[in-house]
Amino acid sequence: MWKLSLAVGLAAGYVLGSRAGRQRYDQIAKVTRQIAQNPTVQGATDRARQQAGAVAGKAAGAVADKVGDRLPHVVTDRVPYFNRARTEDDGWGTFRP
Repeated sequence: MWKLSLAVGLAAGYVLGSRAGRQRYDQIAKVTRQIAQNPTVQGATDRARQQAGAVAGKAAGAVADKVGDRLPHVVTDRVPYFNRARTEDDGWGTFRP
């Protein structure tokens, strides 16, 4: 994953720091759009988003279970996550375990 972040950072730095002009920028933007529209890339992005949502849901559930009962009602009333049923969708694609 760090390799992808490095590649994106290098590409962004090149585009922002490049003095090659509009033509080179348009060329880079076109290739970037082609990569983003690739079904393989979209599938990997969807899988990563689902996995991140599942991990976030587990982490939020763990936090809610450990500190939810100890928080004052002022906080729990404003954060609906603490009052939800355990299998309800939180709207972000995650479920509380």
